Amino acid sequence: MGGRPDRCDTDEAFQQALARLTLLGDVTSALSSTLSTEEAVRRLCRILVPQLADWCVVDLLDDHGHPHRVAAAHRDPERAGGRFAGPPPLLCEDAPGPLGQVLRGAGPLLLSPAPPGEEDDHPSCAVREGLLRRLEADSAIVAPLRVRRQVLGALTVARTDPARPLTADDQAVVEDLAHRVALAVDNGRLYRAAQHIAERLQRSLLPDRLPEVGALRLAARYSPAHETAEVGGDWYDAFVMPKGDIALIIGDVTGHDLPAAVVMSQLRNMLRTLACDRQEPPGEILRRLDAVNEILYGTRTATCLYGLITGGESGPWGFHHSSAGHPPPLLVTADGETRYLEGGAGLLLGVDPGVSRTGAYEELPTGSTLLLYTDGLVERPDEHLTHGMIRLRQHAAALARESVEAFCDGVLAGLGESDDDIALIALRVPAAQDPP
Repeated sequence: MGGRPDRCDTDEAFQQALARLTLLGDVTSALSSTLSTEEAVRRLCRILVPQLADWCVVDLLDDHGHPHRVAAAHRDPERAGGRFAGPPPLLCEDAPGPLGQVLRGAGPLLLSPAPPGEEDDHPSCAVREGLLRRLEADSAIVAPLRVRRQVLGALTVARTDPARPLTADDQAVVEDLAHRVALAVDNGRLYRAAQHIAERLQRSLLPDRLPEVGALRLAARYSPAHETAEVGGDWYDAFVMPKGDIALIIGDVTGHDLPAAVVMSQLRNMLRTLACDRQEPPGEILRRLDAVNEILYGTRTATCLYGLITGGESGPWGFHHSSAGHPPPLLVTADGETRYLEGGAGLLLGVDPGVSRTGAYEELPTGSTLLLYTDGLVERPDEHLTHGMIRLRQHAAALARESVEAFCDGVLAGLGESDDDIALIALRVPAAQDPP
């Protein structure tokens, strides 16, 4: 006659099931909240220790099939940076250890010492016992990170308390966790591949070199958005006009998708053609570009600033410019004085192609730096634009005496963490003593 199950056993089983569901939920939330593979597995390790294990490590295979340790966690924080955080052992193709077996497709493997009196003389048992001693663990589980019939790495968890060993039930949980980790790792790799392709496409649409005219110096930078794998519409351009002036252009097509990049490349080419063929003032060139944009793209909007550097190779130099809704250029003197060139401002491209556009002219002092940039450099979520504009002036003033290359690098380093693409181009007017 069977008795009813003990209430304490029922409560314990319920608590264990609840704890495992909570663990799976915490891990899923941690893995889905980032596209960074390294950050995802670090969060995983912080959750598994101590909820499931006393320590854990994650090893991933690189492009050549070699394992490298990405994350490690130990119940004792001082030990997390020791042998557990070091590189995994070098593995040959027929390595007999559990990690080698798992990376070749086996597992998950539950490792525990043989019961007293049942020691096995098989070499695999010696390997298992040696591994547990080396890892200072009483029991461990090594599970493959497998997705799309491919092993990406391994998850190892271990407990050190002989009174609380890992069991077959824990093995099933770790297998589930490993599958979730593998999906996160695979998604992270696909994201990085897409991000790399998008950035290469974006850069291929920008000029590969800038003109050199006498002692004038030009430098440009493009920085993709840090949290997106999409191409954008930011661009810059510079070229020498038929009469010797230097055309400086900066623009930003609305949107962060492939159509925005396509429109950007076509607007850039049309602006080049109009500028070289018509050789008219910047305001008139932007008016013609707006009319063509209306015919070809309708409601597609874009900002653009078109300027001409006059003065030839020897100067004195001036800047004729017109803006279609673009942030104003920043002029930085050799002494670090800064001011925005607000003249020549007008509507965005694509709003009203019939509107007349004006231009403005500024003299460029010797040793000064002229900076054109897109809004990603100064705009931040939940912050007024004025703060970003002030920050740019402060950073630019401090870099006034640096080379134009160092000037661009310093501006990006100081303001470059953005959710948007950033394009910028700077021109340095030579000082009186600079050689041609």
